[in-house]
Amino acid sequence: MRTALLLVLVACGAPSVDESAWQWQLPRNFPTPVVPADNPMTAAKVDLGRSLFFDTRLSINGTQACASCHDPARAFTDGRVTPLGATGEPGIHNAMSLVNVAYNSSSTWAHDVGRLEDQALLPMFGTMPVEMGLAGAESELLARLHDDYGDAFTDAFDDGLTVSTITRAIACFERTIISGGSRFDRFAGGDTTALDAGEQRGLALFESGRLGCTHCHAGFNLASSFATQDTSEVRLFNTGLYDVDGQGAYPAGDRGLIEVTGVATDMGRFRAPTLRNIALTAPYFHDGSAATLDAVIDHYAQGGVHSPLQSPFITGFTLSAEERADLIAFLGALTDETIATNPAFVR
Repeated sequence: MRTALLLVLVACGAPSVDESAWQWQLPRNFPTPVVPADNPMTAAKVDLGRSLFFDTRLSINGTQACASCHDPARAFTDGRVTPLGATGEPGIHNAMSLVNVAYNSSSTWAHDVGRLEDQALLPMFGTMPVEMGLAGAESELLARLHDDYGDAFTDAFDDGLTVSTITRAIACFERTIISGGSRFDRFAGGDTTALDAGEQRGLALFESGRLGCTHCHAGFNLASSFATQDTSEVRLFNTGLYDVDGQGAYPAGDRGLIEVTGVATDMGRFRAPTLRNIALTAPYFHDGSAATLDAVIDHYAQGGVHSPLQSPFITGFTLSAEERADLIAFLGALTDETIATNPAFVR
């Protein structure tokens, strides 16, 4: 079976190998991730970043690590509607999966940060909301880490231990969190037994014009925004979740891309994240407002809230009970069972 989505996967091609660079262990037909020139990948940086990712000393009161909101067992999400910061303050957005974040051209829900190195600064030092709570505590953070990590930073970076090298190390580790071992991937690679009949019917529905899922969840990463060596694209969508004023407005304080651009038509536009491992990453949507995949399908089946600003792709559809079961079964087949136990991704 060769459908449009499978052909996209196969078309990515195998990366060339540079013996002097970090040696990526990539799934079949995954392209080489883009790495900033000022932060090349090395084993020393990745090992250091892995340790930092799980270290609670990166929060003001020593209660939370990056992994508190990005747990490998949940495909690097946290299972909450929105995260709780180190001080107990609730977040605004659902914790997005870090799986395949190396291929993201945008590192946030509303495209205000591109590089992972810069994104890490937001949870560490941001104040609206408070997450790690380190604003104003930069010197304290460096002092905390010096004894255990000083030599490792000296080995990994010319400038040793700094706030910048902390985020650069974490970014290097995050780029290694790559998932492409689902049964769907095996099916795309030619193993026709990897998906059962219902899951194959679900794949056909997923790709069908009737549902239109691939308008927003496309390519090898099943997402709307991506960056490879050859191309970079960012697409954000208003999926018709809200219309609080009859003119398409979203709730104050969480209005999507308009908060960045000020452009009225950007109201409610958010990035469509990867669907890989989607069965592990509930709840869903940018604000965690859908508890289950059934609830997500209900929303799209009804055509959203019919806001004047919602995407023209959100038109509604009808599914039989069997078709709904097939679609959910296919989404389950996007789970990479090795994510939670891969020793490269845990401390």
